[in-house]
Amino acid sequence: MVIPMTKFAPMVVLLAGAVGLSGCATKSYVREQIAPVSQRVDTLEQRLQQTDTTAKTALAEAQAASGQIQNNSQRLDQLTGRVDGVDQRLSAQEQRRKRPRN
Repeated sequence: MVIPMTKFAPMVVLLAGAVGLSGCATKSYVREQIAPVSQRVDTLEQRLQQTDTTAKTALAEAQAASGQIQNNSQRLDQLTGRVDGVDQRLSAQEQRRKRPRN
């Protein structure tokens, strides 16, 4: 059973036409479709950079504040020791004054 070439010719023509007419998107069409998305991405990138800058600034300020807190804590510990010493001396002086003299 041999099929003659004349029966294949219309099928080949239809197949070639379907492939040829399906076409691909042109560069300009793709650019038109991508443009709004690209603009939104650019806007979001700018906002992200601003947020990143703000976060880095806040981190630097927090680290500086942490260092200052540690410094103040050390100074407070030193002053607490001095105040305790003065308080003990004052208590000792008051106790000496309260003793009756014989």
